[in-house]
Amino acid sequence: MSVRLLLVDDHRMFTVALAALLGRESGLEVVGTAVDGRAAVKAALELEPDVVAMDITMPGLSGIEATRQILAERPGIKVLCLTMHRERQSLQAALEAGASGYVLKDRAPEVMIAAIRCVAGGGTYLCPEMTAAAVAEYRTNLVDHKPAIDPVLTPREREVLQLVAEGLTSREIAAQLCVSERTVATHRQHLAEKLGIGSVAGLTKYAIRHGLTTAERDRRDSLP
Repeated sequence: MSVRLLLVDDHRMFTVALAALLGRESGLEVVGTAVDGRAAVKAALELEPDVVAMDITMPGLSGIEATRQILAERPGIKVLCLTMHRERQSLQAALEAGASGYVLKDRAPEVMIAAIRCVAGGGTYLCPEMTAAAVAEYRTNLVDHKPAIDPVLTPREREVLQLVAEGLTSREIAAQLCVSERTVATHRQHLAEKLGIGSVAGLTKYAIRHGLTTAERDRRDSLP
């Protein structure tokens, strides 16, 4: 039986190329694609693939949060993160969200295929470059006892946090999430209370640190 795959990436050319590559591989079947986190959640629940190959940084809803939402509804699905991010914080956030694998996009096609087969079979796959980062993060957490992202945040609060970090106003967030501005204001108040962070800059830095935003590195460096 073929491994059924859902490919998720906001770069369409990458998705098309990857779909063509994997479609030629015996025992692998691409059953769908998605270009953002929300579309990924919807497609995963409808198609119920064996493996979701998930980009991490996407506008609107990150791959990390999409992974968390998919696995909350369909724990049998395996998620393999395909990303350019080498930071150990991104790796830790992905694993804590429930991802079964983490592969850098610039690896050889054989690596991606091996990773897909590994997680489909119930294993965990980290490309060699990220193994050292995983060990370092594990050792750090033994001392700090801190998760990648505060578990008291609700899924909707994490969505609002990402959108705030990406520069959207409360009105724009309300329109995107189909809720009222008052509801958005309530979520922002809860974020400030739970995280102890009242400024947009502070929330942005928190979101970047925990892999929830597509903000660029130069934006990160410019924050106070």
